[in-house]
Amino acid sequence: MNYLRTAMLLAGLTALFMGVGYLIGGASGAMIALVIAAATNLFTYWNSDRMVLSMYGAHEVDRASAPELVGLVAELAGRAGLPMPRVFLMDEPQPNAFATGRNPENAAVAVTTGLMNQLSREELAGVIAHELAHIKNHDTLLMTVTATIAGAISMLAQFGMFFGGNRDNNNGLGIVGSILMMILAPLGAMLVQMAISRTREYAADNLGARIAGQPMWLASALVKIEGAAHQVPNLEAERNPATAHMFIINPLSGHGVDNLFATHPSTQNRIAALQQLAAELGAQSPSVGANENYPPRSPWGRSSPSRGPWG
Repeated sequence: MNYLRTAMLLAGLTALFMGVGYLIGGASGAMIALVIAAATNLFTYWNSDRMVLSMYGAHEVDRASAPELVGLVAELAGRAGLPMPRVFLMDEPQPNAFATGRNPENAAVAVTTGLMNQLSREELAGVIAHELAHIKNHDTLLMTVTATIAGAISMLAQFGMFFGGNRDNNNGLGIVGSILMMILAPLGAMLVQMAISRTREYAADNLGARIAGQPMWLASALVKIEGAAHQVPNLEAERNPATAHMFIINPLSGHGVDNLFATHPSTQNRIAALQQLAAELGAQSPSVGANENYPPRSPWGRSSPSRGPWG
């Protein structure tokens, strides 16, 4: 079913790409767009992870350069039954994280310096477990390829508007079609990626909470990240909004509720689902606040300080 959903989403994005091409150049434009879409899909399958990591200036770390972070990822990956992913650090003050890679054997987890500085060790474990859940659910390829193709659709729409459309094509829309293309094509691409993003975020929250062993660690982390995301801008994400759905919390400003144009479920709804899961698992489920810390034991059973992940 996961592969079927992936194929359907990629087909939808390719169809949008072809539709934009048709509005620009008629039937020949649609065929050119199909060729471009096929080449884009093939290229992004092998290179999309490197493209996104490079876009955000992420650099790889190891046990020598970041022993606590890499050790935490290794322990949680073991709990999840996953191969050890590569670990990357982004020099970004906004706390956030994402996972990428075409499969679990070629996966990467990237976190910001802001995330490491502002979250407790337990909260960080909840976030990393969420990203590992995306890897385990084989979401990372779809999320990264979607970001690349959605960005290409928006770029092609802008290209078509710049040239004013093809007034001689058979659709007869001319400049009107070009304007509609500029508005509707990026919107259609956004709607497709949003629909898939919401369901996958809920699923990753659930599985990630089970991997970490305490749903409220992730719930507390989401509160902190959500609050900081509205105060600390992520300039690279603002320049590349097609990648926003990859992050655990929308890094763009002005997105706090569930609506048609939100790339993520509302944080309140996600916390409610995690509280329900905590109750089902028999875990303690206190009210969530930005300064709360959850059980002072790490997911692998050792004592863990609550003042911060590295303190």
